[in-house]
Amino acid sequence: MAGLVNNLLILFLVFQNICLGFRSPLSVFKRYKDTARPFSSECLGSDQPVISLGLSDFALDIRMPGVMPKQSDTYLCMSVPLPVDDEAYVVDFKPHASMDTVHHMLLFGCNEPSSTENYWDCDEGTCKDKSNILYAWARNAPPTRLPKGVGFRVGGETGGRFFVLQVHYGDISAFRDKHKDCSGVTLHLTHQKQPLIAGMYLMMSVNTVIPPGEKVVDADIACHYKRFPMHLFAYRVHTHRLGKVVSGYRVRNGQWTLIGRQSPQLPQAFYPVEHPVDVSYDDILAARCVFSGEGRTTETHIGGTADDEMCNFYIMYYMEAKHAVSYMTCTQNANPEMFRNIPQEANIPIPVKSDMLKMTHGHHEETKDTDKSSLLQQAKKEEEEILDQDFHIEEAVEWPGLDLRLGQVSGLALDPENNLVLFHRGDHVWDENSFDSKFVYQQRGLGPIEQNTILVLNPSNAKLLRSMGKSLFYLPHGLSIDKNGNYWVTDVALHQVFKLGADDKEPLLILGVALQPGSDKNHFCQPTDVAVDPITGSIYVSDGYCNSRIIQFSPNGLYVNQWGEGTETSLGRARPGQFHIPHSLALIPDFSQLCVADRENGRIQCFRLETGEFVREIKHKSFGRELFAVSYVPGGLLFAVNGMPYPGEAEPVQGFVMNFSTGEIIDTFIPLRKSFEMPHDVVASEDKTVFVGDVHARAVWKFASTEKMEHRSVKKAGIEVQEIKESETIVGARLKNNPEPTDPLKKQEKQHLVRQASTGVSFVLITTLLIIPVVVLLAILVFIRWRKTTVYGADGEHKLDSSSGRNLGRLRGKGGGGLNLGNFFASHKGYSRKGFDRLSTEGSDQEKDEDDGTDSEEECSAPPPPPAPSSS
Repeated sequence: MAGLVNNLLILFLVFQNICLGFRSPLSVFKRYKDTARPFSSECLGSDQPVISLGLSDFALDIRMPGVMPKQSDTYLCMSVPLPVDDEAYVVDFKPHASMDTVHHMLLFGCNEPSSTENYWDCDEGTCKDKSNILYAWARNAPPTRLPKGVGFRVGGETGGRFFVLQVHYGDISAFRDKHKDCSGVTLHLTHQKQPLIAGMYLMMSVNTVIPPGEKVVDADIACHYKRFPMHLFAYRVHTHRLGKVVSGYRVRNGQWTLIGRQSPQLPQAFYPVEHPVDVSYDDILAARCVFSGEGRTTETHIGGTADDEMCNFYIMYYMEAKHAVSYMTCTQNANPEMFRNIPQEANIPIPVKSDMLKMTHGHHEETKDTDKSSLLQQAKKEEEEILDQDFHIEEAVEWPGLDLRLGQVSGLALDPENNLVLFHRGDHVWDENSFDSKFVYQQRGLGPIEQNTILVLNPSNAKLLRSMGKSLFYLPHGLSIDKNGNYWVTDVALHQVFKLGADDKEPLLILGVALQPGSDKNHFCQPTDVAVDPITGSIYVSDGYCNSRIIQFSPNGLYVNQWGEGTETSLGRARPGQFHIPHSLALIPDFSQLCVADRENGRIQCFRLETGEFVREIKHKSFGRELFAVSYVPGGLLFAVNGMPYPGEAEPVQGFVMNFSTGEIIDTFIPLRKSFEMPHDVVASEDKTVFVGDVHARAVWKFASTEKMEHRSVKKAGIEVQEIKESETIVGARLKNNPEPTDPLKKQEKQHLVRQASTGVSFVLITTLLIIPVVVLLAILVFIRWRKTTVYGADGEHKLDSSSGRNLGRLRGKGGGGLNLGNFFASHKGYSRKGFDRLSTEGSDQEKDEDDGTDSEEECSAPPPPPAPSSS
């Protein structure tokens, strides 16, 4: 009897442990608990950073870990990982700060903090990758409130995985008592999908100059809005000390509607939009900063130091989840003339009391004289993540597009759905026999290319979606796609430019005369590329191999303007506006500029769209003598590819990533599989996915930023998911690299349903397991009572038949003295996770040699005479 009772107790404990194994919702926060940082004992906040608020909601406490700044104007940062792996939404913020000690707080979302320390000086940076401002708090400013049903998306495949808190301690006199500060913010997060997603729109002047002593200087910013509707609910202004007032507006049909207006000398938090404003496609967003240069003895420029200025207008908005974009920027003035009609209120400074001014800037007047180097570093800390473009591009080695069998790849572009479109020459080849000395095509007898020359590919898996262009072209060259999805292509043999609808077999517009080279308004000579202004519809053609000019046409193809001339080699270095094969075009709508890859001069030249006036040159030694193609990503990134080095020169053939504003090279990249031979065109999307087409290798490579590549292979329970997680781009909004936009939504909905189902199953399972021990105990007690009444008084010994003995033996185990836990769990120990090896994508993309049946190792072509540039 005692042995039986022991068995029952053990059985009860086993079931109890199993039940306790089904943990509360807080069990999902194990990853966070492993990395959580302890709070100082002086902190008054919760010592439990993650607090469950129900089955789907939880609170996350983000606090400084007991810090004591040593000098005024100290910026300290700390990070907290998102405690869940799947997608969540921030729906509310609760600040914990005293205006006696804290000047302001900013909360950023990103994927990689600048440091792994408990906290660090923000001079080291906030995040290593891109970051978005989610929340701002400043003394004497109202708290940020999100509307009902609106949330910032975090975690999952596209959201940030870390929160970084930045605290600005203005005046440290409050720390004379040696106390430690634990300021921060508590976030309310939920797993429930929010119908509306919050985001940030930054309007920023980048080229304003404030003359010394000038009483009034205006910095104007304006951009056409070209996305799905968004609804504005909060705004924030930011300048340094010279700013007097910042105002933001929506302009629709000439009517100016105020978004917000504030003095930047007041607390720079987010203020609610008093009267909700919606923004629709083709509206204009406009902002003006008013400065005064009085008291300055030198010019003041836009920059991040205390002596520089800034003009920023932040807008917090929400969009429908299916169309949501989390971050957008505007850095241009698309229509300077319209600011003649800006409401007069935008020009009137908002008076600020002197005591409020001191409190806002967070330091006493004497500090300015004794420690000037530490003043007003706020702008540098806030904006460095926006301007910081430190990342690395690597080849996406799983992408199978490298194995496509193509002709000479001359042009690449991305359509409005972000599909990859390529332009190739099929079985035609441009070689030394293609043209005579007057640039007339000599191989007309071959007829037009009989293969489809325009291919539309899924950018994720290189699957062919559709194709066109059969029997239309002789020697394809340049390709671009306008905002309506029309294809614009050039043919160097036909000396023509074509506009093609995505579904049309016949051209919608043809410029130039077929097979007739020329230099007048109606003829081209081997035109290389086309660019179309998304705002005005103006057409720009680079013409070309035997002309050295850029020609502007109206949207319907009428000649408007041209500029450029040939390079005078006797003068040495080429002058601005001179070309030696203007080979590729990149339209920069953010700055109303057109940039040209001046191929044989090895440089990029940029011009004003309206006038053709030269603006700047970008040239680096690492370009070598040839620069083939250039591509721009809205928000500030310029991509380019160069040519093979001349004999005796060392500059390798490679791709470049540049900061458009400064021209500096941020990164270079080369393929891992095969090698560049003559990379002819490059195109990039806002998530830093890059495609390069090579005319000699007859191949297309895909590259991606390392923050995406590191997540490309996720193994779980024997399943390998090979996908590239998208990260939101550095400056400005990202285009989603997603040719099938419904799939992510379906995936998210499926995950949500699975989570709901698992919650229900867990509840039922826990209830059942709690009841089982009670039922078993009652059954055994009944059985014992029955045996006592039937067995005692016979022989004083339990006689069991063989079947009963076997059953009881199974319960007791081999030794018969108790429950064998090893045997009990034996059936559960064989679980293993077994993935499968990465699929090999190695192989040649070269055509097979029909003569000998062997694979050709490289595409051979006769080189041109040494004095002349290579023709492709």
